[in-house]
Amino acid sequence: MLYRPSRFATHVTVGTLALLLAHAQAVAQALPDTRSMTCAQAQDFVLQRGAVVMATGQYTYDRFVSSHAYCTPELNLKAFYAPTIDVYECPVAYRCTDIFHGNGDRVRD
Repeated sequence: MLYRPSRFATHVTVGTLALLLAHAQAVAQALPDTRSMTCAQAQDFVLQRGAVVMATGQYTYDRFVSSHAYCTPELNLKAFYAPTIDVYECPVAYRCTDIFHGNGDRVRD
């Protein structure tokens, strides 16, 4: 006897796959991209939200913050630049960096 899945099981499987695909596409599109904004728009975007993760390139992203309130106490602020439509190195906002070394790495002895 040949096993044949019921029509209900087939519809549920196809429906589940469609939902998963739609979710994956929505997640991929949800990340704001600095390259699609002007410098002023990117700065305002961070100011309005306080802290946000934005794409800065095809395969790169970073976390931008508007003030020290969005960093842990042991971190400092450092100006952070990203490419925008109108400015190659726009001072979008800040990045939380390690107190001991400006790029986030601890100084080694």
